[in-house]
Amino acid sequence: MNVKHLIIAFGLFAMLSACHTKTSTTDNPLLTESTLDFYAPPFDKILPEHFMPAIKQGIAEQQAEIDSIIRNPETPTFANTILAYEKSGRLLTRASTLLSVLTSANGTDELRKVEEEATPLLSAHHDALLLNEKLFARVKAVYDADTLLTGEDQRLTEVLYREFVHAGALLSAESRDSLSKINGELSVLETKFVNQVRDATNAAAVLVADIKELDGLSQENIDRAAKLAEERGEKGKYLLEISNTTRPGYIAELNNRDLRRRVLEASLSRASRPNDPNNTQLTIARIAELRAEKAKLLGYDSFAAWALSDQMAREPSAVYSLIEEIAPAYRKKIAADAAELTEFARKTEGKGFMLEAWDWDYYAERLKKAKFDLNENDLKPYFVLDSVLKNGVFFAANRLYGLTFKPRTDIPVYADGVKVYEVFDKDGSSLALFYTDYFRRPTKNGGAWMENFVQQSSLFGRKPVIYNVCNFPAPVGDAPAFLSSDNVETLFHEFGHALHGFFASQQYASISGTQTPRDFVEMPSQFNEHWMTDSVVLSNYARHYQTGEPMPQALVNKLKASALFNQAYALGENLGAVAIDMAWGMLAPGVKITDVDAFERKALDERGLYLSQVPPRYRSTYFLHVFGGGYASGYYSYLWTQVLESNIFDWFVEHGGMTADNGQRLRDLVLSRGNSQPVKDLFAAFTGRLAPDMKSLIRARGLAD
Repeated sequence: MNVKHLIIAFGLFAMLSACHTKTSTTDNPLLTESTLDFYAPPFDKILPEHFMPAIKQGIAEQQAEIDSIIRNPETPTFANTILAYEKSGRLLTRASTLLSVLTSANGTDELRKVEEEATPLLSAHHDALLLNEKLFARVKAVYDADTLLTGEDQRLTEVLYREFVHAGALLSAESRDSLSKINGELSVLETKFVNQVRDATNAAAVLVADIKELDGLSQENIDRAAKLAEERGEKGKYLLEISNTTRPGYIAELNNRDLRRRVLEASLSRASRPNDPNNTQLTIARIAELRAEKAKLLGYDSFAAWALSDQMAREPSAVYSLIEEIAPAYRKKIAADAAELTEFARKTEGKGFMLEAWDWDYYAERLKKAKFDLNENDLKPYFVLDSVLKNGVFFAANRLYGLTFKPRTDIPVYADGVKVYEVFDKDGSSLALFYTDYFRRPTKNGGAWMENFVQQSSLFGRKPVIYNVCNFPAPVGDAPAFLSSDNVETLFHEFGHALHGFFASQQYASISGTQTPRDFVEMPSQFNEHWMTDSVVLSNYARHYQTGEPMPQALVNKLKASALFNQAYALGENLGAVAIDMAWGMLAPGVKITDVDAFERKALDERGLYLSQVPPRYRSTYFLHVFGGGYASGYYSYLWTQVLESNIFDWFVEHGGMTADNGQRLRDLVLSRGNSQPVKDLFAAFTGRLAPDMKSLIRARGLAD
């Protein structure tokens, strides 16, 4: 959930400074509630020019609603303050959410221009709400005085009060003005960063003129490279596209070592090449500088300290403790793995061969074949998207939770290839609407994520409308869409986020579903990955695309036997990314970074994580999570939640595994609770643990002695 945290996605808290632009409701579908089932967006009617009038009108409407709350002469109560605030801004929520959706998943040049225009307005409105002294005084009065509140009313009040305080409501008027200016500049820079990375990633693709250089590449990938080259006016050549993360998956197939080097270097250097308009180094340096200034204004030593203060981890020392607990086992295992790979490669390359970063995947794939008689191309005929989704992901959801899925071809979508399903609960009642958008397109941001088009809320009578976005290679010709094992894992992962959203059963949208602390929200998605290799689930979806025969048991055995192979590398990638993210967040005010390479190297060295053969999963210059996606000083949450989900999966194993009773218990105690109570209490209620067992992750990754 690949989960997105751009300010545009949070229209409910988005800002107060635009004029009311009158637009006919018959001309602009965003100005009125959708009449489709589930209030699904009418994408067939929404045009780029509809957004700014709707956003400006939405800002004006919410400003009027807030003014009404402030002017109310009655003593502040939950009903006339907290609930009134929760009810405000519905037009703005609808318009800004859909703009965020479209610019991320299908960001045409026209939509990107709209986003660049809208972002400063939304940022200003966001600050004007959360830094409104009179509004906060009423919220604080309810928080301090209304001791009779219970349940979700009490929780919503707590969450809202802390949101205001975290945003700077306790600051002086002068400091609030300074903070608003910082937030405004940050919102513009973060949008700029996202667009720079998207353009740089597309531009970094490696053009190959001679097919001989592609020796070893599967026919599927050759055909895709030829198609991509033709689309860019290079017919007869081959374009190797760069993906969101550092390592393109196809690099493991390329026999040409120099081409492997060129591909990895293109990936690592994207968005950082001198004289390139998409060079993000100045952008991120300024973002980091502004974040440090913001933290100082808010009374914190660092941006990381501020960012973690409302998370489960609470403070940076907890993140560094997590790294220190995991790193020794990682360092020991990665050294052994590197030595083994080098020795293996030297059998064919000679005694002088030195293993480089662009060699790791290539020789790991061959060592995996040698040790387990298995490689990715053995698996792909059995990993076809349609079957993995329907016979794997949906099947597992049925076994655990009783869910069923029905295609809805009558619901409009925002791009070719997007599909819609209605989700039914185990009693046959309609539960949610689910959109899938799985194939890469030039207008789509990299990575994978889940979000809501419509947030569940009993108050508004809304069921969840949810989408999953991925960046899988599109099928070529008449062939089906084959997935790698990583792709399959991603499919299960993002659907875990969707389940968290499907089961939401809150009164209030602000604490519904996935609206939890960032270092808890990845738990359901990572937990759901376990069912990818469950014997019953795997046998149901892993079927040969031509014969329909299930994956042979011998191949299944090899897949499971190899499950822990190369896990240290994957862990090292993430640890490196966490260290870089935290280093940016720990910068003191006034510090300017002029050499990003040196900064990253120091961040890795200080934690004993630098290894040239294992580059971070993301480098700063294309780290969308941190500089454009709401995970600043929060990328650690993927590791943190792996610990949480490992503890929860341990409980499943101890209590019979994949059963409907266990699924119902997880749904009742965790997945349906949203942020209706502190998430540490949800974890404790399910596992019986007051604190996570950090060593569970080491055991799960096969790194324990």
